[in-house]
Amino acid sequence: MILKAKERGDAPQLARYLLDQRDNEHVELHEVRGFISDDLIDAFGEAHAIAQGTRCQNYMFSMSFNPPEGENVSIEAFEKAIDQVEEKLGLQGQPRAVVFHEKDGRRHAHAVWSRIDHERMRSINISHYKVKLRDVSRQLFLEYGWNMPRGLEDQRLRDPLSITRAEWQQAKRIGLDPKELKAVFRNAWETSDNRAAFEQALAERGFVLAQGDRRAFVAVDYRGEVYGIARKAGIKVKEVVAKLGDPTELPSVDRVKAEIAARMTGKIRKFIEQAEKDAQRRSAFIEFRKAEVVGRHVEERRTLGEAHEKRWQAETLARAARLPKGFSGIWHRLTGRYAKVKAQNERETLESLRRDRDEKDALIMRQLEERQAFEHEIRAQREAAQEELLQLREDVAAYMELDRIDHTQSRKVERDGDGDDGPRPRPPRSRRRRFDP
Repeated sequence: MILKAKERGDAPQLARYLLDQRDNEHVELHEVRGFISDDLIDAFGEAHAIAQGTRCQNYMFSMSFNPPEGENVSIEAFEKAIDQVEEKLGLQGQPRAVVFHEKDGRRHAHAVWSRIDHERMRSINISHYKVKLRDVSRQLFLEYGWNMPRGLEDQRLRDPLSITRAEWQQAKRIGLDPKELKAVFRNAWETSDNRAAFEQALAERGFVLAQGDRRAFVAVDYRGEVYGIARKAGIKVKEVVAKLGDPTELPSVDRVKAEIAARMTGKIRKFIEQAEKDAQRRSAFIEFRKAEVVGRHVEERRTLGEAHEKRWQAETLARAARLPKGFSGIWHRLTGRYAKVKAQNERETLESLRRDRDEKDALIMRQLEERQAFEHEIRAQREAAQEELLQLREDVAAYMELDRIDHTQSRKVERDGDGDDGPRPRPPRSRRRRFDP
């Protein structure tokens, strides 16, 4: 599993995030331990209140447990991993909560501990936790026979296309997959030997090189979005400077935005608007189908939960009826029969809990497999949509360049008189659409 962790405060906000279903298809509060309340928001409120008696600001230790894509992990395996981390970091016995999230056919867990030792009213120091968690993560990959990510084997091999939350939000605004967007910049960088070649490679993909804040190199697209070159290409700033030179020789972001806006004719804007509407319609259809699948899965889990509750109550009453009461109960205690019946009840209770968990696990695994199969179909459609959106950027860049050439030729004709400067450049032909300006 990939393990990510952070010391943090603001426990009420964290509780709301963990229970938020807007970005998740299923949210399950699995465990609340060591708190007075079983409600997550109230329990984290307790942690916040206790922390007020100390000077500790980051009084919670929050972690996510992410299995490899395509691997369906049981509840028991998640619990085992959480216990391993708890022991490794010295958090045994500390109040904790566990929440499961599911999205896009993948299931992961969040575990949160209170760092405050309430008896001594001081925080527990968790030193070098990133190194310790990396060791646990490697152990889990080896234990379950999963393919270990290169970055976990060697930090120097970390994925250059990894994304931040800000990049994810930006990609969401423009309708492109964040890793696909980074791959565009990475490819332009690797196929260019100097600044001129890099500028041309970006221009062909609908981006204009510009000077950003703090002498950084950035790119601007037709929507006015700004992209840091070093971050998007997954390289170091000094490598960017070595290849591209002095950024002050480039126009500013504001100037580039103004130039792009001036070259965005009404026909080009209409072309962009129609292409983006087509992408939105496809996305809406995908979301509708996904909502149908998720809704059915929610109903199946609710039905199973109600059946488990009904059966649990019936079995609990049956086990209670075995225990004799009154004088008969006293006699059974004296003869030792009461202890045998009690032990039998405890054994059957444990077996019932395991049976219910196995049935729930089986349902979730089946749903995850169905959801993953559907996710493959969704990805195929999204990849086609991504290709069209990337092609749209190339088309827009080409049409804007064509418009610039037309204006240049018109001014030359006005200055030099009527003349023929050769054949008029033709607009590019898109692989998926044709636009006649």
